[in-house]
Amino acid sequence: MEPQRDQPASEEQSDQRTDHRPEQRSGEEPEPRTDERPEQHSDEEPERGPDQDRQRRTEDQLGQRSEEDESLLRELVSYLRDHRTELRETWASKISEAKLLQVMSEDEIFSEATEVYDNYVDALETGSVEALEAYARELSERIIPRGVQTDEVLGIVLLLRDLLARSLFDQHQGDPDLLARVLDSYEPAANRIAVTVGVSFVEERERVISEQQEALRELSTPVLQLRDRLLILPIIGALDSGRARQLTEQLLASIQANRARVVVIDITGVASVDQTVANHLVQTVEASRLMGASTILTGLSPEIAQTMVELGVDLSMMKTVGDLQGGLVEAERLASDRAEEDAGSPGVET
Repeated sequence: MEPQRDQPASEEQSDQRTDHRPEQRSGEEPEPRTDERPEQHSDEEPERGPDQDRQRRTEDQLGQRSEEDESLLRELVSYLRDHRTELRETWASKISEAKLLQVMSEDEIFSEATEVYDNYVDALETGSVEALEAYARELSERIIPRGVQTDEVLGIVLLLRDLLARSLFDQHQGDPDLLARVLDSYEPAANRIAVTVGVSFVEERERVISEQQEALRELSTPVLQLRDRLLILPIIGALDSGRARQLTEQLLASIQANRARVVVIDITGVASVDQTVANHLVQTVEASRLMGASTILTGLSPEIAQTMVELGVDLSMMKTVGDLQGGLVEAERLASDRAEEDAGSPGVET
C-alpha cells in the first residue's frame, strides 16, 4: 500500500511541474525582453548610414575611455584652453624655426596654427576627429598646390603633440603619479590625431596627383591639324601602355572628325619603348590604315629603333622617316598623291 500512497505524491509533483511551466510561458517579462534586443538591433542598423559608421569607427579608434580618463582629459582640455594663446604662439614660432611651411607667410602660419590648435583640442575633448579630418582636407586643398610636402604636415602636427606634452609635464611634474596618468591619457589620443591628420593629407594629395596625371595625359597627346586632311601627333615623355591606348583613341577620333588621309606620329620626345608600347604603335598604325589614313612614324632614336628590332616588332606596315622635318615633307607629298587619287576615283569625296 505504501507504493500506492507514494503514487499521488509523484502525480502532485508532476502537476506542480506542469503548472510551473505555463507560469513561465505566460509571464510577460521574459518574452518581451528576449524580443526587445533584436528589435533594438534592427532599429539601429537601418538608421546608421556611411557617415555614422565612419564616425563610430573613428570614435572607437580613440579608445574606450574610463571615468578616470574622462576626468583627466577634462582637466587636460581645460588647461590647454586656458593656455591657448601662449601655446599657439610658441607652436607657430617652432614651425618657423624648423623651416616648415616656408611657402606660407608668418601671418598665414599663425592663422592655420590657430585653426589646427582649436580642432586638435576639440578632438581630445570629444574623442571624435571628424571636424579635424574635415579641416585637414580643406587645409590640404589650399597648401598642396603651393608645394607643401607630406613630411611638413606631419612635422607641424608632431611639433604640436610634443609641445603640449612638454607643457603638461611642466604643469604636473610635482606629482609624478598624476603626471603619469595625464600622459597615459594624452599620448594615445594625440598619436591617433597625428595619424588622422597625416592620412587625410596623404589621401587628398593622392587625389590631386591623380587629377593632375589625368590632365597631363590629355594635354600630352594633342592631335594637331597641319592642313586639310593632314594630322600630326607629337608624343613627349614616357609612353606607357595606358597612355599609348589613350593616344590611339584620340588619334582615331581625330582621323574620323577631320577625314584625315595622312598622319604623322613623331616620337622624338620619347625616351624608351618596351614591347607592349611598340605593339600599341603597330596597332595604331594598322587602325589608322583601316580608317583610310596613311601613317608616317618620325623621330626614332637609334636606341628605340634597335629595341624595336630586338623585340621583333613588325615594321613592314610602317613608313618611317628619320626626323620630323623630313616626315612633314614626305607627308605633304603623300597627301598630294592621295588627293590626286581621290580626285581621279569616282564616288570618292574630296
